Amino acid sequence: MYLGIEIGGTKLQLGVGTPDGQLAAPVRRLQVLAARGAAGIREQIQQEVPRLLDRHTVRAIGIGFGGPVDSQQGRVLRSHQIDGWDAFPLAAWCQTQWGLPTRVANDCDAAAVAEAACGAGRACRSVFYVTVGTGVGGGWVLDGQLQGRGQPAIAEIGQMRPGPGAVRPDQTVESLASGRGIAQAFQNALEHGKSNPPAWLAEPWPEATAAHGLPTETGDTSQLGGPASQPAQPITAQSVARAAAQGHPLANQVLGTATQVLGWAIAQVITLVAPERVIVGGGVSLMDEALFFQPLREAVAGYVFPPLRKACELVPAALGELVVIHGAIALAAQDFESAPDEHPTSPTASRRQVDVCRRNAQAGDR
Repeated sequence: MYLGIEIGGTKLQLGVGTPDGQLAAPVRRLQVLAARGAAGIREQIQQEVPRLLDRHTVRAIGIGFGGPVDSQQGRVLRSHQIDGWDAFPLAAWCQTQWGLPTRVANDCDAAAVAEAACGAGRACRSVFYVTVGTGVGGGWVLDGQLQGRGQPAIAEIGQMRPGPGAVRPDQTVESLASGRGIAQAFQNALEHGKSNPPAWLAEPWPEATAAHGLPTETGDTSQLGGPASQPAQPITAQSVARAAAQGHPLANQVLGTATQVLGWAIAQVITLVAPERVIVGGGVSLMDEALFFQPLREAVAGYVFPPLRKACELVPAALGELVVIHGAIALAAQDFESAPDEHPTSPTASRRQVDVCRRNAQAGDR
């Protein structure tokens, strides 16, 4: 068994399982309190891990962290949401606490491994994963192995610049296609009375003009009816989707630009590395098919190198909120099984690991 941990900006998840996607028990999910910083999250981990090690024989730990990491050194570089993580040696900390080898990866990379191993990319040799949520990230898995280890970054599809007019570092795919980018683009258009995509795009993108059938939620979107109006509630990607479903032309155009830009970026990835499957997950991807996947597939088909147009499938992610846990477990197993002689696996050694765990947890309580 392997222990997988997901450390995010709003949630902490821990689960024990095998790299084929089988979990030994329900995943433990805790809320992260940002005010307590990284130290508060580490305290939560110290409280939860001993309970899991008491019940399961764990060989290694995998961690999917919500931010940039140095995977070679097992070190967090920073968190954009929680203070106190800068340059923290997370793998070494875990190994000191519980005597278990630990692999640390970015959460999107962990998700890519999970979807390739036991999700929507199962049985595919080459899988590219894209998450579209608050930000836009990517991960590339080839022959079951996450690519880019030892490099400061790889597969950062959200940081691509869409066209030669995007000359500033903030003019990225993520700035237009992420949940935050969609909400901000709509807000800016309302405030400034604009109904066109940003001028820094090299060429104008086609507008999305149709009103699609996303089921609406309770709430009046009529306040989004004109450039000068301001909605009473904060604008989110979900509220823009609801407005688009009800036929709001500006909301349709913002979503059209987002899927067009993301489709352009995915087409470049397909043209360069020819994955068998591109898997798209994240909260924004949960919009109605007609609002997201349908225009996204059309954009990809329009920009990809024609011989590859039918060689790659574009599909939704399959593993939901547990995707990072599954990926962390798979990464821990990969490292452990690649160097079996370095890691004790006997019952006596496992008992010693639990004893170390208990002693450290008790010391933390004093």
